[in-house]
Amino acid sequence: MKNFKTIAIALFVAVASISVNAQTKKIDVKASTIKWVGKKVTGEHSGTVNFKDGAVVFKGKKLVGGSFTVDMTSLTSTDLTGEYQGKLNGHLKSADFFGTDKFPTAKLVFKTIGAKSTDVYTVTADLTIKGITAPVTFDITVAGNTATSAFKVDRTKYDIKYNSGNFFENLGDKTINDDFELTVALKF
Repeated sequence: MKNFKTIAIALFVAVASISVNAQTKKIDVKASTIKWVGKKVTGEHSGTVNFKDGAVVFKGKKLVGGSFTVDMTSLTSTDLTGEYQGKLNGHLKSADFFGTDKFPTAKLVFKTIGAKSTDVYTVTADLTIKGITAPVTFDITVAGNTATSAFKVDRTKYDIKYNSGNFFENLGDKTINDDFELTVALKF
């Protein structure tokens, strides 16, 4: 009976330590950044959008999860100023692009994570924009209490087809690339 109690206690301690190993770290939304670049035939625009909330999950030092909400109403261009910036920001927030009145947030949820090399992981996540969810795959590098990633998103998967050469003909120099680029820096 004494051995049974010892085994039961050891098993309890082992299970408890496994569940304690998973640690959720909330991101610092003020220090974390998302930079975007959208390209067109005649040039490009760049800007930022802010996190609303988010967290990464670790087991020991291994990344095992993540979930983030983006405040799409904070979307702004940084390559323009004044009236032109206002016009571009308004258009990006309109139904032609992100429809932020109806869809004020976007969501990214890690689904699978594979170790690529030391502190570098390949993540497949569900990205939801305008209420439409599609998978995206990207590499993320973790260093201490930071993580960085850069990847492209095909906007047409989220019903953002404005001036897409794949959906409209004869756009000429008005064509906008389907992919936009995101560069993300997390602090937690």
